[in-house]
Amino acid sequence: MWDRDPPVHGVGRVPVAAAPGASCHPLVPTGPGTAVSTKATGLAERGGRSLDPPQSVSASHRGFRRWLCSAAAAPRVCVVGSGPAGFYTAQHILKHHGGAQVDIYEKLPVPFGLVRFGVAPDHPEVKNVINTFTQTARSGRCSYYGNVTVGRDATVAELRQAYHAVVLSYGAEDNRVLGIPGENLSGVYSARAFVGWYNGLPENRDLNPDLSCETALILGHGNVALDIARILLSPLQLLRKTDITDGSLAALACSKVKRVWLVGRRGPLQVAFTIKELREMINLPGARPVLSPADFTGLEDAVKDAPRPRKRLTELMIKTALEKPVETACPREWGLKFQRSPQEVLPTADGRRARGIRLSLTCLEGSGDSAKAVPTGDMEELECGLVVSSIGYRSLPLDPAVPFDTQRGVIPNSSGRVKGVPGLYCSGWVKRGPTGVIITTMNDSFDTAQSVLEDLQGGVLDVSTSREGFGAMESILRSRGVRPVSFSDWEKIDAAEVARGKAAGKPREKIVDLQEMLRIIGH
Repeated sequence: MWDRDPPVHGVGRVPVAAAPGASCHPLVPTGPGTAVSTKATGLAERGGRSLDPPQSVSASHRGFRRWLCSAAAAPRVCVVGSGPAGFYTAQHILKHHGGAQVDIYEKLPVPFGLVRFGVAPDHPEVKNVINTFTQTARSGRCSYYGNVTVGRDATVAELRQAYHAVVLSYGAEDNRVLGIPGENLSGVYSARAFVGWYNGLPENRDLNPDLSCETALILGHGNVALDIARILLSPLQLLRKTDITDGSLAALACSKVKRVWLVGRRGPLQVAFTIKELREMINLPGARPVLSPADFTGLEDAVKDAPRPRKRLTELMIKTALEKPVETACPREWGLKFQRSPQEVLPTADGRRARGIRLSLTCLEGSGDSAKAVPTGDMEELECGLVVSSIGYRSLPLDPAVPFDTQRGVIPNSSGRVKGVPGLYCSGWVKRGPTGVIITTMNDSFDTAQSVLEDLQGGVLDVSTSREGFGAMESILRSRGVRPVSFSDWEKIDAAEVARGKAAGKPREKIVDLQEMLRIIGH
């Protein structure tokens, strides 16, 4: 998941001018912690709107300058969550306000959220954004406090007392449920837990999925579903070179799974995965794609006027469906099943484990992305001993003091400003819902950061009175027995992981035990 995807659009607003009484001055770019990667900036600018203010560009400064504004009183900003949304929000504020101090709080000792725990192990290039986030964290005006759970160790009200602005960027910590009988049987897992298991998320370290069956079924047609299918079917020699956890690699080495079905409620024109992930599956060594030509009848004409990404994706599926199987025997296979909606996970005779799934066949009403799947009344059953539900993530309320739309799973907001609570903001999935990719989150977070900057300039945020920031929070946390983890502490954990990985021929060996992380840094 979190790979590249749709075209990028600029955030739509340019950085504000200096606050009254502030002095502005252009500085040379890319000091630690305040630089937006040139790749990210270029992508945003190609969306049509520059993220930077007007500036002179000299060749010696390699393409762009920063414009930082130093206000008399230094605004103290708190960001809750250290995933892409949190870091991009912090990055933009630091870049465009030369006096701002930003503190990032994270419930785990380790930073980077879904970049660390969501991106597939065999997609290391997507994790390169960590280099930019590390620059931000090393800034003299940015501090990282891991091992602090906001809502338990500290309340949002306490943070609002200590900071001029608080930005909630804590992501989606839960998954959408199927709401069907048998969902809680052994052998049924959420994609979030399954991905967390092979990516080393501490809370999922003991998932121990049963891989003793031959057929696995994944509900969902998104990139996460394809990630899971690819991990289940990938040759071990490929996975051994990644940062997949040692425990999950050992389990996959004993896996009996040789067939994976990916099931969706709608048709080929509505799949959410992207062409890169589909092509990876088609080219996966030792695994044969099984697509039915009948599912694609008439679609060549239907996509003639479709947007280019959808057209190319559909054409690749059609081409794959029509190709004759290669003569060489493939020990494993995978396939896409369309217009099927799960009705019940079927139990084994003892009622404990999944043995199959009952699906309702559907027809589509409408067309394109807005098409709806309507049950036809016909049913079918598929045998499978492993079911993974990849139908989406879901944000949870953090604190009773924060408004939350339980229906949509988001904090009600306008351009990141939490409705009815001045000085409180949100960015990322908890702001807009669990959709999009890293670039989507980057633009979304820049938008929220821009709201903070505008409110600083307009006097909505009163910085005439200084706030203590972490100075105020430190005593509160100490009184509750909480010892925050600094970014330099994380770098010790990082060094230990890299050293262990090097010994095993991997980029790193992730530490999955929280207590072991804390022992490494002497907590």
